[in-house]
Amino acid sequence: MESGGESLLRSRSRAVNDVSGFPDLQEGSNPGRHPHGNGENHITSNGKIEVEHVISKKLQLKRKAEGLKNDLMRQFESQVHDFMDSLIEESASLESTPLPAAFSPPLSDKERSKLGRFQPPPGQGKHFVSRRSLLDELFEVNHIRTIYHMFIALLILFILSTLVVDFLDEGRLVLEFDLVVYAFGQFPLVVCTWLCMFLSVLLVPYTLFHLWSQSQSGSHGQQRLYTWLFGSAFVLYQSLGLGFLPTYVVVTNSLPPASCFIVTIEQVRLMMKTYSFVRENVPRVLAWTKDKTGHGPVVPQVSQYLYFLFAPTLIYRDKYPRNPVTRWGYVATKLLQVLGCLFYTYYVFVRLCIPQFRSISLQLFNLRAMVLCVFNSILPGVLVLLLGFFAFLHCWLNAFAEMLRFADRMFYKDWWNSTSYANYYRTWNVVVHDWLYYYVYRDFLLISQKRFRPAAMFFVFTVSAVVHEYILAVSFGFFYPVLFCLFMCFGMMFNFIFHDRRKGPIWNILMWTSLFLGQGVIMCLYSQEWYARRYCPLKESSFLDLLKPRSWSCQRGPMAESHKIKWDY
Repeated sequence: MESGGESLLRSRSRAVNDVSGFPDLQEGSNPGRHPHGNGENHITSNGKIEVEHVISKKLQLKRKAEGLKNDLMRQFESQVHDFMDSLIEESASLESTPLPAAFSPPLSDKERSKLGRFQPPPGQGKHFVSRRSLLDELFEVNHIRTIYHMFIALLILFILSTLVVDFLDEGRLVLEFDLVVYAFGQFPLVVCTWLCMFLSVLLVPYTLFHLWSQSQSGSHGQQRLYTWLFGSAFVLYQSLGLGFLPTYVVVTNSLPPASCFIVTIEQVRLMMKTYSFVRENVPRVLAWTKDKTGHGPVVPQVSQYLYFLFAPTLIYRDKYPRNPVTRWGYVATKLLQVLGCLFYTYYVFVRLCIPQFRSISLQLFNLRAMVLCVFNSILPGVLVLLLGFFAFLHCWLNAFAEMLRFADRMFYKDWWNSTSYANYYRTWNVVVHDWLYYYVYRDFLLISQKRFRPAAMFFVFTVSAVVHEYILAVSFGFFYPVLFCLFMCFGMMFNFIFHDRRKGPIWNILMWTSLFLGQGVIMCLYSQEWYARRYCPLKESSFLDLLKPRSWSCQRGPMAESHKIKWDY
């Protein structure tokens, strides 16, 4: 009995202690006291505590605890992001610091001062960090790799459908790949043109820069004279040697589209690389002319310049983070994937594009035909976009990076998750974006003393649109500024409508919808103009006729049937 009484007393004391955690209940437990404030009485007529009141208090405390938990988690997440950003910046700055004495011989003060100029100060330029490409990391997840397998399955279906249709039409298997042979025609001329461009880029800019740097040890008047002389020679080489001559070779020899595309892409790439080399090294020489420290200005070695010409980046540095070994199996896999994307594009054109535009070319230009053409072109346009991204920005650049042991593989970011076009432009092609940001946008702000940011953004859009339209115009052999108008009109407008403050899934859906529609417009209009130029040639064309779109007035008649090419290229 005593033990049972003691246990009862202990249970009652625990109940009193539990109730003591609520101030309102403590007030209500005293019959002689009345609660202040709202005048409510928490004591019933028989002196029992209301169970509903206790439950409501517990629910309130639970909600407060959950709110506090969410606030703490948000604060913790923001602090983790800040910490990781600072850690990445510190690791990037460590790339430019010399190795400790345990791994390298001690450096003199002069050598250390020169080494300190190899990388820009923190916040002054791009820092290269050893990191993998995003798709290489994502393909380690089974769910993401399944999407890759789905695209391979779609390629197999394209191949099977083409083989079956050719067998039914021709009575045999057709494995000639006429479209690929036509698109890459005159390939020996392409190789010779590229060799001439590369050798000139290897010799001319480096020689001009080396001679100019040696001339900066003279008087101030001589420095200005040689600066104007060598600067004019460099601009003349960029405009004539790299700008005019390759385009002249392409136009006069009537190279087919893929061959033209290779020459123009390499032309633009080499021009951007030579500008980066000069832009990064001229300030170092000018800084030396002010300090006059050391025996002479810091001039990069030929091997460093040669490595930069092949490296998958457009920002020059004397040194980049390097991997210890080259995985040749990885290189072979990436090159095979590039080849697979090429044949994938071939089957997209053969099965989805050529039959559609062969029939559309029989009709006059009208609104209904154009609307149907745009929506029917969305699927092949999107497939070509994704294949081009995967083949070049992932496979091709990673293959060259692996062969050169180039460790910074951030050629793109997660552009597919973008909820704004501003973020899409920054993440789609990081290699080109870095060049535009550091050498166009930031230099424009530097010249204008940071007073015209909208004008700087407009100038970047203009440069990008002009270069893209130039590549397409030379490759296709006609001027039809569809891409330029999309860049300058809708691209600029969407950049401000779909800005970085737009978050949520709905904005990502709208971004993808507009991107799909834009690819359909590009694929439709350029394909229509391509066929119109072949079915409706002009006997005597004026300059205005060359600028006027031929697809607006062309209708293929019976005479054009006799001149029809096998695949209607």
